[in-house]
Amino acid sequence: MAEGKKLVIVESPTKMRSIQGYLGDGYEVLSSVGHIRDLADKKDIPAADKQAYGKYSIDIDNGFDPYYVVSDRKTKTVAELKRALKNADELLLATDEDREGEAIAWHLLETLKPKVPVKRMVFHEITKDAIQAAVGNTRELDHDLVDAQETRRILDRLYGWDVSPVLWYKVKTGISAGRVQSAATRLIVDRERERMAFTSAEYWDVDAAASATGTSFKIRLVRVDGGQLARGTDFDDDGKLKKAVVILDEAAATALAQAVDAVGTGSVTKVEAKPGTRSPYAPFTTSTMQQEAGRKLSMGAKQAMGVAQRLYEKGYITYMRTDSTSLSTQAVQAARSQAVALYGDAAVPLKPRVYKSKSKNAQEAHEAIRPSGDNFRTPASLSSELDRDEQRLYDLIWKRTVASQMSDAKYETTTVTIAVDADGKKAEFTASGTVYTFKGFLEAYEEGRDEKRGDADAAENQSLPAVAVGDQLAVSDAEAKGHRTTPKPRYTEASLVKVLEEKGIGRPSTFASIPETILDRGYAVKRGQALVPTWLAFSVVRLLEEHFADLVDYDFTAALEDDLDTIARGEQNRVEWLKSFYFGSDNHVGLRQVVDNLGEIDARALNSTRITDTATLRFGKYGPYLEVADPANPEAKPRIVNVPEDLAPDELTAQKAQELIDAPVAGDRVLGENPENGKIIVVKDGRFGPYVQENDPVSEDAAVDETTGEVVEAPKPKRGAKKEAAPKPRTASLFRSMSVDEIDLDTALRLLSLPRVVGVDPESGDEITAQNGRFGPYLKKGADSRSLESESQIFDVTLDQALEIYAQPKYGAGRRASSALAEFEADPVSGKPIRIRDGRFGAYVTDGETNVTIPRGQTVEDITFEVAVQMLADKRAKGPATKRGAKKAPAKKPAAKKAPAAKKPAAKKPAAKKAPAKKTTAATSAARSAAAKKAAATRAANAAAKAAEKADS
Repeated sequence: MAEGKKLVIVESPTKMRSIQGYLGDGYEVLSSVGHIRDLADKKDIPAADKQAYGKYSIDIDNGFDPYYVVSDRKTKTVAELKRALKNADELLLATDEDREGEAIAWHLLETLKPKVPVKRMVFHEITKDAIQAAVGNTRELDHDLVDAQETRRILDRLYGWDVSPVLWYKVKTGISAGRVQSAATRLIVDRERERMAFTSAEYWDVDAAASATGTSFKIRLVRVDGGQLARGTDFDDDGKLKKAVVILDEAAATALAQAVDAVGTGSVTKVEAKPGTRSPYAPFTTSTMQQEAGRKLSMGAKQAMGVAQRLYEKGYITYMRTDSTSLSTQAVQAARSQAVALYGDAAVPLKPRVYKSKSKNAQEAHEAIRPSGDNFRTPASLSSELDRDEQRLYDLIWKRTVASQMSDAKYETTTVTIAVDADGKKAEFTASGTVYTFKGFLEAYEEGRDEKRGDADAAENQSLPAVAVGDQLAVSDAEAKGHRTTPKPRYTEASLVKVLEEKGIGRPSTFASIPETILDRGYAVKRGQALVPTWLAFSVVRLLEEHFADLVDYDFTAALEDDLDTIARGEQNRVEWLKSFYFGSDNHVGLRQVVDNLGEIDARALNSTRITDTATLRFGKYGPYLEVADPANPEAKPRIVNVPEDLAPDELTAQKAQELIDAPVAGDRVLGENPENGKIIVVKDGRFGPYVQENDPVSEDAAVDETTGEVVEAPKPKRGAKKEAAPKPRTASLFRSMSVDEIDLDTALRLLSLPRVVGVDPESGDEITAQNGRFGPYLKKGADSRSLESESQIFDVTLDQALEIYAQPKYGAGRRASSALAEFEADPVSGKPIRIRDGRFGAYVTDGETNVTIPRGQTVEDITFEVAVQMLADKRAKGPATKRGAKKAPAKKPAAKKAPAAKKPAAKKPAAKKAPAKKTTAATSAARSAAAKKAAATRAANAAAKAAEKADS
């Protein structure tokens, strides 16, 4: 780097390239690729500091002082930044303008220890004018924002590492609890509980067609003899009426429909016209953008934020993490000018619209999400510059921004009431139609809507003919229609983000990750767009509600967010607040006290849900199942009935449970006899999936159920002396394409014959076999295995084909089975070409050093060079996955600790010298071996907890 240049550090490679072009030769822009430091792992803490920092990497007794280390994957990045800094005359920290960005800037300052002037450079859009203006208007580092981010990080570590282990011991290993994640999971479970408790009610009405002057329109029955007809909103969740209304059953509604058809005419008794206006929606915040991207573009929250990040870093939109709905004066003028140019002078009101932000943190939320610049580029003009998802999201943001400054829409709704004298009863029908007299902002944009109860009862909007009171209309095609009330719809990602924001839970930086975390932890699955909670989520939420009530209380969680906001504004001391949260205060029982006084937790009761008097849903190691007691013999061992994986909790009613209990057992169906050894082949449906098994011949005393083909076992003898263990029978899993009901004897025998010997490699003399494994079908030759493309190849692949597969390189560009689906230029960090390959778990991006799977909802075509670079950077930032039972690495040199008060570079401590090894007796060696195993298990558990609370941050 030339003498006298200014060094600018950003956190993203894409952002780096965009900004370098605007600043010119006097600046060098480099990227930190996200955070460079984080809380240390236990193995990275020197022996001298383990007593203070060992449990959490936080000294909870001395100002909650955190112990930070530079991650292994960032040492190269840090070295490059230090080299560049040596020849710089000024350092500009240009990370994002929110808490996370401020914290990255502080960590860079602490790690690089610059001896040149340091300035904080912030901007909310990446345009030439904005970047050059930011260089001329720098500020000091905001330590209040740093404190808020650090407090949140410490809070999540304490929460995750204290609460998650309780879940491992009482529910399931490897799962996690999190500050926002757990509250969001409870929301999904609470909605499912409402659905489970819901009682549906039936009601009927009558639809018909009316016509005047040759124009036909639909009408619906609303009153009978002056009494209001029941609608879905008239019933409560118990299926009971909330007010006095007329209820028609099927017979009454059918008779009335027939009577209406018999009459054939009706009289117009009322024509009512009401004018109305609709105002435009505010520009996008992070939350509303995610909601609309979900409704209109079918994007998950995380995918929407990833696309928005790319648009921001390329300079097309403003910063995408914001609570603000305000627009700058220049943006307002740009939106108004574009609206006038596209829709005419009447498209905008006389005065610009002003939207007030709900956020108290003005320093973190400068402006809404909008197209960048003082003159907005139209979506059509960018069609050649953006990929498909970027184009769709930019179009949404552009329309929303322009529409936010447009005039109100004006409309008139006309309701016509028609009376029919049907068999002595006065049946009143209505029809409604809305006509927009001025579309206003609707010319540009109309917001999507989530599914709501009562949608089926909403009157259909239609074009009505001109009629007057007293007109006689023809009425025909009357039809009785039945309806049932429905429970509240399940949350989608969009509606979950909406309710989290309404309750004050989470902030823009966390909204995107929460739905993804809940899905990844197995707390919910997607059915279409709906988030369906699993029984695992029920067990987790039940434990948290019973033993950590505050931590899943919505108001308490929202209050935590508000407290972090007050720290960000400098109104509260972070150390005092953490003491209150962890150790407790007059108004709050601390987390430490709760964990230390948990008492006994009945894991069996925790993982049980009563379905009927005899059937209980239990969640076990391998998932949910029904435990069915025998009423005639309560002391007998309960029967186990598998619960289908795709059965939602609210669908497991008492009736459905009985169906599962009474269903014929597909398992243990006799397929026939193995002609080679006379053994009986049966098919079973086990906890790990369907499989076939070879059993000893059935004794003459045993019986076979003629209906199901199930072996009826004889009563087991009473316990006595131990017998020698019988050899395990041969088993083989069914292929994915096979089913328990359809498999035959020949197929079962072929499965049991696996692995199949394909032949012998003429060069090495090694035998080549084809078989099925945990990750799919494959060939094996000694220790060398190769994947096959389909399960059918296990039986069909020939020796020549197998040798051809082995002739290809196992890894690399020459391997046809995993040849590149797409190729890009070199990655800016590794310097190696980026490729997209098809792997065992789906398509993934790789530069030969780092692999990252393409997320759900995205295709290979969606991945551009910039997207691939960002995905690899994010994966490197996370660091390598900790392997279960991995040996402890040698202690590293101690890393800098954060000073408890002032943000000054922390002095490093010398690492403790390793004591010389001592001789041990056999007993001591055995004890140490046991301790080592326990330590390995603890490290694995801590790694899982750390990953969990990172995902929630």
